[in-house]
Amino acid sequence: MTRDKYTYTYVTLIGKISISEDGEGNICGLYLPTCNLPVAEDRETDVICEAMSQLRDYFIGRRRCFDLPLSCDGTDFQHSVWSEISKIPFGETVTYGELAERIGNPNSSRAVGTACGKNPIPIIVPCHRVVPSAGGIGSYGGGSALKKRLLDLEAEFFE
Repeated sequence: MTRDKYTYTYVTLIGKISISEDGEGNICGLYLPTCNLPVAEDRETDVICEAMSQLRDYFIGRRRCFDLPLSCDGTDFQHSVWSEISKIPFGETVTYGELAERIGNPNSSRAVGTACGKNPIPIIVPCHRVVPSAGGIGSYGGGSALKKRLLDLEAEFFE
């Protein structure tokens, strides 16, 4: 069940992205250039505008974390993964296994990967910072090229 009430699309440094609000002032979706949009009213609300402002600052290295009201549909397990992902510092990565350990479920690295793939608010909940322990960058809802671009962007501004 989608809770997206309003969605607005912007052109950014990574292509067109759309941001959704639940109608109660909470960001509930961020749709990367490769994603299908939900059915929602096309409206730029105050919180969507603020989210885009923070994203613009992120893309140019002026913002390292986001301060937005969020509301995501998901299981308790997914919420625990997304909460822990939000604690990964700008410019750093953790493996799926490390993230599984951090949430107290060390044998759940595959489930952690699945939860990353279900993250409705990528970039703001920075699942691009989660990588496989075997090396490489792993998959990403927006494609591996976009994941690499986000990781490279953070590395460029990381001090």
